[in-house]
Amino acid sequence: MSTAEKLERVTERLLLVAATPDHLRAELESPSKLGGLLNAEVPGDWPPGEYDRNAQEFFLGRMEQAEAPAAGWHVWYAVLRPGDGRSAKLIGTGGFLGPPNGAGEVEIGYSLSESWRGKGFAKEMVRGLVNQALSDRRVNLVMAHTNEQNTASRSVLDGNGFHIAGPGTEPGSLRYVLHRGSTGVL
Repeated sequence: MSTAEKLERVTERLLLVAATPDHLRAELESPSKLGGLLNAEVPGDWPPGEYDRNAQEFFLGRMEQAEAPAAGWHVWYAVLRPGDGRSAKLIGTGGFLGPPNGAGEVEIGYSLSESWRGKGFAKEMVRGLVNQALSDRRVNLVMAHTNEQNTASRSVLDGNGFHIAGPGTEPGSLRYVLHRGSTGVL
C-alpha cells in the first residue's frame, strides 16, 4: 500500500483511519500537522495515554522496516465524524502491535483523549478494530493487556466479548483474549 492510499473503517460515530508513515511523521512534527492530514481538529491533550512520542517512533520504525505490507496492522486514528454542527475531531488512537504471528494472534491497544472518555467511544473503537482484524482470515485470536485496576479498560474488553485468560506480562496486569468464532462482534 502506498502512503497515498487510505485504509478506513466506519463505525456508528467514528471514522477509523489506518496510519501511514506520512501520518506518523506529521504527528511527530506536530499534532496540528496530523490534524491537517486527517481533516480533523486535534485536542490540546494529544497524544492520549501511553500513545506517546516513543510509541509513535516505535510504530513508524515498524512500518518503515516491514518487509510485507503492514497497512492496518499498527496505529489507527479514531476521528469523531462531523455532524450536528460539529466538525471532525480526533479523539483517540488504537491498533495492533503488528500483523498476525504464526499462530494467528494479534495484540490490540487503545487510548482516548481525556475529554472523550466515558462516552462509549473506546468500546466502539475496539469493536471496529476487532472487526478489522477478524476480517483477515489469518487472525484466530485478538489479545489485550490491561492493568487489573483499570476498570474502564476492562469494561471495554468485556463489552467486546473478550475474557480473562490469566495474568498479563507486567505485574498487576491481566491478559484478555477473544477467539475467532467466540463472539458476535462482526
